Amino acid sequence: MELWKRYMAKIAYQWDLIDYEILEEHPRPQFVARLASSRRKKLNVVNQMLEPYIPFWSGKVPRYLFSLTMVFFLISLALAAVIGVIVYRISVLAAFAFNENIMLRKSATLITSISAATLNLLCIMLLNLVYAKVANWLTKMEMLRTQSEFDDSLSLKLILLQFVNYFSSIFYIAFIKGRLAGYPGDHAKILGFRQEECEPGGCLVELCIQLVVIMLGKQFIMNNILEIILPRAMRYMQRLTMRTADDEARQKQWVKDYKLIPMGPNGLFCEYLELLLQFGFLTIFVAAFPLAPFFALINNILEVRLDADKMITQYRRPVAVRAKDIGVWFSVLDAVAKIAILTNAFVIAFTSDFIPRLVYALTQSADRTLAGYIDYSLSEFNTADFANGTEPDNPLELGYPVDVCRYKDYREPATAAHPYRHTQHHWHVFAARLAFVVVFEVSMLTAVCRN
Repeated sequence: MELWKRYMAKIAYQWDLIDYEILEEHPRPQFVARLASSRRKKLNVVNQMLEPYIPFWSGKVPRYLFSLTMVFFLISLALAAVIGVIVYRISVLAAFAFNENIMLRKSATLITSISAATLNLLCIMLLNLVYAKVANWLTKMEMLRTQSEFDDSLSLKLILLQFVNYFSSIFYIAFIKGRLAGYPGDHAKILGFRQEECEPGGCLVELCIQLVVIMLGKQFIMNNILEIILPRAMRYMQRLTMRTADDEARQKQWVKDYKLIPMGPNGLFCEYLELLLQFGFLTIFVAAFPLAPFFALINNILEVRLDADKMITQYRRPVAVRAKDIGVWFSVLDAVAKIAILTNAFVIAFTSDFIPRLVYALTQSADRTLAGYIDYSLSEFNTADFANGTEPDNPLELGYPVDVCRYKDYREPATAAHPYRHTQHHWHVFAARLAFVVVFEVSMLTAVCRN
């Protein structure tokens, strides 16, 4: 990020754009056309010309409020899709639990995780189509004066919507799922239903599966395949609507160039958004999916050739415009890099078992190994303490009665003075996790500031 920032400042200096102001930019033709009949004019202090404008309180504020309301509504759609996937996951796991096939029951978690991630990817693809149309319509409705303002507003909307769409399910698995589920005798419930819980080994494997399906599905299926098919389909439709009179005219180079797809003012917008989302996958959850940079490298090697073919053979040459920098994209990339430091610290500390294993080896193990860690990390529950209606349907499924079962948590046994309360080791581990997050944050931010 710092290297790109320096390179961008160097180019801005060489092209005499250091002092470039937004008032120097000409109004958008769409803005001028829609306000051509308006009597409200304001003097532009740069070019000393009267330009149409929209009043702030009676014109801009209602448009911005409506746009903000619609963005929150679209975000709620993405969260509703995540809730739907959660319900699907719970239903499928329950169906597998009652299946008589032992192999299916053993593979229930893997099958459910992969199918749920694939379903989530399909929901993401459908919502992306809606988001692009609605965000473009809302930005046009805001009546922004310059193309830079239009691009920044559209970018912020789509960045926010796309990030919620792609990362909401991943954040749920990493930081919410199974955190407040309770224990066997007192499960925490929402609207009368038990919360979804992680497997005894934790949610890290499921998080990795979710990242693999969404990241690879987006890059190799959505992006690359669409970049091969969509430009050629658009160019074929354009050639059908632009028929020339004779064969000689068809052979002229300017006719061939005119039949190419126009780039438009937002031609590179999808490329920026694609790189931003890839940067998010590479940095925000790299601790859970260390192979992400390798797959991103393979994707980018293919992407370079596909983009070269698309820009040279399918699209017209874009019209160059003056710009001081890459706009809001750099600020968003910088924010993602800072968020990545925090999320990776929490993934290592809270999602994985790195800190509990380290605390056990340093404070509980006599030889500083993990021998006996599994037994120490499991708590005991007396099956007589099951609430009515929550006990197993078949207590003799194993062929003998079970008086005590084990579950992953640090809680007191039923015979303690305060049964099922968190033990001191639980709070020691919790404090160690918070300390790791603080140390990780300080060390990473110090390294960034030095560079």
